[in-house]
Order: sequence, then C-alpha cells, then structure tokens
Amino acid sequence: MSPSNSTSSSTYTVDIRSDTVSLPSEEMRQAMFEAAVGDDVYGEDPTVLELEEKSAAIFEKEAGLFVPTGTMANLLAIMVHCHRRGAEAICGDNSHTFLYEQGGAAQLAGVQLATIKNKTDGTFCLKEMQQKFRLYDDCHEPVTSLVIVENTHNMCGGKVLPLEWLDELAAICNDPKKTNGKKVALHMDGARVFNAATYLKVPVARITKDFDSVCYCLSKGLSAPVGSVLLGNKAFINEARRLRKVLGGGMRQCGILAAAGLVALETIVPRLNGDHQRTKRIAEALYNLGSPNVSVDLPNVHSNILLIHMVNPKVSADDLSKRLRTVTAQELADGLVTAKEDGAGGIVLKVSARDWSYARIVLYHQITDKDVEYAIKKFEYVIKEYDRLLA
Repeated sequence: MSPSNSTSSSTYTVDIRSDTVSLPSEEMRQAMFEAAVGDDVYGEDPTVLELEEKSAAIFEKEAGLFVPTGTMANLLAIMVHCHRRGAEAICGDNSHTFLYEQGGAAQLAGVQLATIKNKTDGTFCLKEMQQKFRLYDDCHEPVTSLVIVENTHNMCGGKVLPLEWLDELAAICNDPKKTNGKKVALHMDGARVFNAATYLKVPVARITKDFDSVCYCLSKGLSAPVGSVLLGNKAFINEARRLRKVLGGGMRQCGILAAAGLVALETIVPRLNGDHQRTKRIAEALYNLGSPNVSVDLPNVHSNILLIHMVNPKVSADDLSKRLRTVTAQELADGLVTAKEDGAGGIVLKVSARDWSYARIVLYHQITDKDVEYAIKKFEYVIKEYDRLLA
C-alpha cells in the first residue's frame, strides 16, 4: 500500500476525488531538485524556456507560456483575444470557465460570457452559436470576440470532443462570410487534452490545429505539482506574458516547477491509457451490478473521469460519498477488508460530490490495479447495501 493511499494502520484509503490530488513522481522530485533556474520574469529561466519550447513543438504552435494555474491560462486567453472591455466570449453552460473560475472574465477582464447549453458529449449546437454571434456595429451590443471549448469536458464526464465537430466549429469561426468579416478567435481549455489525444489515438496537435490558443494542465492527470502552459502565436504569447505579470503570475525561479512538467510530458503522457482502462474497469463493475439506485453510462466512458448517476432521489451523491468514506463494524464483520499484506483493514473510498445529481471519480497514475480492486469492492458493498435498504 503506497503512503498516498493510507490514512492509518487500520484502513486503506483510495482517493479518487480528482486527479488534482495526484503527487509528483520520484523522477519529478529528482528533476526539481536538480533543475537549472533563473529569473523567469526576465525570460532567463532555462528550464521554463525548455518546457515552453517543448510544449510549443508538441502542439505545433509558435510559442508557450508557463503559468501557475489553468484558471489564469484561460483568463489570459480571454484578455488577449477580447482586448476591448465590454467584449463577449461564448462558452458552454457546463464549462469550467463559466462555472468554476469565479467570473474572472467579468471580474478582471471586463468580458461578458454568453453561454450555450452543453450536450452530454461536451459539444454545443453550432447553429445556436452562430445565432449568438454579435458582430455588427451596433453601439448597444457587445462584440463577440471569442469562442471557448473544453476538451476533455470535465462536467460531462471526461468526454472527448469529436474531431468532426471541432473542424466544423473552426470552419464557421474562420469564415469571414459567417463572422461579418470580424475575427472570432478560438480558445481550447485543454486541461486534460492529452487524455483526449490518447482516446482518439491522434497527436494532440491534430486536436488543436485550428485553435488560436490552447492551454493544458500539468497538475491534474499529468501529476506535476503546479502549473499550466498556454500556447499560441508569438504575438499572442507576448501579450499574455505582459498580462501574466499584472495578474501576479511572474514566478521568478520557477524552473523548479517546470522541471516536473518536463518529466510529466516524457513519462506520464505515455501512461494515460492505463488511467483510462482502470476507469473503465470501475465503470464495468458498477454497470454489472444492475442497481436500481445508481447508474453509469458505460459505452461513453472516454477517459479518466466517471460520473456515477444517482437514480433514486432518496440517496444523494453526498450521501454516497459520506458512506464510501465510512468503515462500519458490519462491513468488517462481513469480510470487506484488504489483503493481509495491506494490513487487513477496512477500505475508505473518497469520491467527489457537491450539489450534483452524480458522484464523480477521476483516476491518475498513482491509482494502481490494487487500488482499483479495493475501490470496486467498496463500491459493490455499499451499493448493494443501498439496494437492500431501498428495496
């Protein structure tokens, strides 16, 4: 049992609330210890420069910018593309930018977000998007300057956006006849875009080829401790670098952090399919229970995220989450314990639950086959318990 999955000598904890709880690997820690550093605000940190250049090459963009968070990366993209206060950006109503970035577009950039209902696959209606375009010289209206998409889509269960849909989206935004001759930029919140590339079995640059900017996160599925990288052309990145400073994102000798990102690109990205396969194993186990109280959309499990839908209103996602964290005397008496080599203790399973109609799990490279085995045992026991109580 790894230290990260153990809370005491008597319980074995599997924490799959989010891939943000992942920890840097030993290779990352060694690289951080040995990293060559300089003042990144002066553009003199060699490790940061290496990460930015490597990222740009992978995505086939002109330049990159290392920033502390994905939220900052998305905000910078909005600020650069919507350079006039009072502009408008279009995004999905379930997007991270709209739901979980504290209204930064309005609060800090002076940009209004217009939303379109996300479909269950993470896309939205492109006809409705065109109807929302405000591209005429009407002094009463904001001007549509940007469209934002999220890939993979977090709140839609890690769905991967279809390439055909992305191509159609780009064709609309890049057609002067459909944009009244105005520039409507495209930004991809690609926090987990390497998971999308893994699922589609294509280079990540294929997914983002028509996007003016894209960011990816190092501290989620890639398991580095801190950071995201924003990518675009040189002019875009130069302006984003300037704006990063005013947002407090100048981090000086941050090559210590960038070093972990370089290791992640080399060692974690090639292993993402393992996270996907282990997520699918859990989904299959839950599906095979045939419970009338919870369900999973097994055919549409794309990546490392799984949504467990609460079917019976008598049990909330929060109820399920709290029960999974609890080890009862009865389950120990029933033999729901780990192997002797793991201490033969109870199983604590941590999943995400908010005011959602589902619980969410997210896997990452430190979640092993053994962790998955114990997670399935705990899920099966608790769900069967609910099935008996609610019958």
